Amino acid sequence: MRKDVRILLVGEPKVGKTSLIMSLVSEEFPEVVPYRAEEITIPADVTPERVPTHIVDYSDAEQTDEQLFQEISKANVICIVYSVNNKKSIEKVTSHWIPLITENTDKDSRVPLILVGNKSDLVEHSSMETILPIMNQYSEIETCVECSAKNLKNISELFYYAQKAVLHPTGPLYCPEKKDMKPLCVKALTRIFKVSDLDNDGILNDNELNFFQRTCFNTPLESQALEDVKNVVRKNLSDGVCDNGLTLKGFLFLHTLFIQRGRHETTWTVLRRFGYDDDLELNQDYLFPPLKIPPDCTTELNHNAYLFLQSVFDKHDKDRDCALSPEELKDLFEVFPYMPWGPDVNNTVCTNDQGWITYQGYLSQWTLTTYLDVQRCLEYLGYLGYSIIAEQESQAAGITVTRDKKIDLQKKQTQRSVFRCNVFGDVGSGKSGFLQAFLGTNLMRQNMIKEEHRSYYAISTTYVYGQEKYLLLHEVFPDFDYLSDADLACDIVCLVYDVSNPYSFEYCAKVFKQYFMDSKIPCMMIAAKSDLPEIKQLYSCSPLEFCRRHKMPPPQSFTCNTADAPCRDIYTKLTTMAMYPHVSQADLKSSTFWLKASVGATVFAVLGFAMYRVLLKPR
Repeated sequence: MRKDVRILLVGEPKVGKTSLIMSLVSEEFPEVVPYRAEEITIPADVTPERVPTHIVDYSDAEQTDEQLFQEISKANVICIVYSVNNKKSIEKVTSHWIPLITENTDKDSRVPLILVGNKSDLVEHSSMETILPIMNQYSEIETCVECSAKNLKNISELFYYAQKAVLHPTGPLYCPEKKDMKPLCVKALTRIFKVSDLDNDGILNDNELNFFQRTCFNTPLESQALEDVKNVVRKNLSDGVCDNGLTLKGFLFLHTLFIQRGRHETTWTVLRRFGYDDDLELNQDYLFPPLKIPPDCTTELNHNAYLFLQSVFDKHDKDRDCALSPEELKDLFEVFPYMPWGPDVNNTVCTNDQGWITYQGYLSQWTLTTYLDVQRCLEYLGYLGYSIIAEQESQAAGITVTRDKKIDLQKKQTQRSVFRCNVFGDVGSGKSGFLQAFLGTNLMRQNMIKEEHRSYYAISTTYVYGQEKYLLLHEVFPDFDYLSDADLACDIVCLVYDVSNPYSFEYCAKVFKQYFMDSKIPCMMIAAKSDLPEIKQLYSCSPLEFCRRHKMPPPQSFTCNTADAPCRDIYTKLTTMAMYPHVSQADLKSSTFWLKASVGATVFAVLGFAMYRVLLKPR
């Protein structure tokens, strides 16, 4: 909403523009009226809408045309004043003033007009019969007010309507010619309905309506008032109420009724509460609330945000199969202006046998977005109405900014839940296979992935000492001469070589020596394609000797050419090394250490899935 309102009064000489302003300020009719009143500012605390209001007078005796044009361009609303007892001043409204204003305002930003019939104390009849055809002809005219500066009739109302025309304009909401709401308004209110429909059954029940009422107007609806609202809809619309709840058609009908009855501030209150600006676009301040992220810190979703996202998943998982079908996913993202997840997401997170994103995969993708692009995550949460449904100040309340990694190293413990592993390797070394295997995809299924649907990320959960953690794998493009800061910034490095290619290991050795030999980032060597015959690597020393010299764990054998889902033990090891980068190499080589780390991983994974099914049953 605007921070202030600028009202300009124009009209023919002697119609009472200056008297209207002076009568408002002094609350009495002035005996001496100057040619033009000085600009006045009414403080926010004395205006009905709590917004500072500037009132500007115009006099052709004291101002040039150029000055008038400047004032017109600066005004938020223009009051065209005429005298009810002067036909010429009424005729000038259409013959002079409206064309003049149209010529000097931006066509894309329509300035609302108020017609003001002054000197109503001098006549017994109303001018509305003459004015109504003018109002019907020009959609930019918000309303007409008849008033009297002399006896103070409707003076306060005049400036209230002018304020209202700026703060709650009819133009973006309603088309008078069609007597219906405009498409953008319908689109915005449809999103609001879907966000407020907490169980996604297509109707707003009494609990949802009360939550909506409390959210927008800070007060619940009495049960009788609620019934009265539904009765109004029932009388006018056969399918506006269903199962004693308000349908989308009924919801839109109510807002059309509000606007038609001059109560468009009600609709604007709802729109602004859900983040919309005057152009019915979601406000940038709403979508991107401030969030300070110091260097060497990462971003994660907190417990409340995960609970909210779980409720969104549950709301759209109609068949309760713990996965989102393409139709369910499309329904979920209907509140977005575009489809945020492409086909690559199905190769970034866990899917079921049908290729649908599972509950775990869904949360993993949100975790990935939060980690890689927190601004995008804030935007997405905004579309879903997180701050409104979770009753938080903004989406930023759902984000945890982790502490500096250097502090984690000093304290030898971390509170983070997401760990990044950058995967390096020469072309054809098996990096992509390593990523896909983490998602349970074996080589046969990997070969069915279309090239354009490939992903350079894979994220899923692992369990370390019974704690659920997210491991994010990122396949780094094998351009040895150019590695960006993002390529190098991670919690653990994975160096993948093909045991069947004698030249494959050399790339890993070079990357390690140039970029990671002197860093504190732990590294692990992966001997990929271990199902194939191992060939001696053409390098000055063997991979095992290289790892020994540089105090790395021995190369880990890996293959994704399996009948079932590939083994996940190696990913638990990577997560453990990322969590405990200070652990000595002697400990890393100890089988007892890895056994402790991975103990309970399978149990926790099975329990987590079982618990979700249990939670679904009562709903």
